[in-house]
Amino acid sequence: MQSQERAASELFEAVYPRLAGWCRRLVDDDETAHEMAAESFTRLWARWTKVEEPTGFLYVTAANLVRDHWRKMERERRAMRRVTTEEAVKRQPDSDPSVRMLVQSLPERLRNPALLYYYADLPVHEVAVLLGRKEGTIKADLHAARELLRAKLGGHHDRIS
Repeated sequence: MQSQERAASELFEAVYPRLAGWCRRLVDDDETAHEMAAESFTRLWARWTKVEEPTGFLYVTAANLVRDHWRKMERERRAMRRVTTEEAVKRQPDSDPSVRMLVQSLPERLRNPALLYYYADLPVHEVAVLLGRKEGTIKADLHAARELLRAKLGGHHDRIS
């Protein structure tokens, strides 16, 4: 048992700094990186006698934790986009409800830029940043949204711009 503990301690001293640094470059946060590296060692220790290549196990485990972290961050970004979009709609009580309902019926790819640009009054650059898209894509989506709205409204509104 002493030799296993000594081997684990030596592995920790040799690998932990590199592993934590690797995680840091991937998640851009010191605390999260150290948590991931420590969790990788905890999982290794639980399987110590069954793992043939401990360093490889540590890096694969850390990679899985990084991937889980990225997924969580993306879910949080999507939730923030939804909240921002919903708040933009709520702040526009004076707008024509029929137009607002038509905007809400747009496909999400077109709806979110339209809501942020027209209802939240954000510039194209900020909409692009919030939605994680290029400015040109946002401009094209806004154009497509206007064309769809124009077609749905027919002659009821003279100009949509």
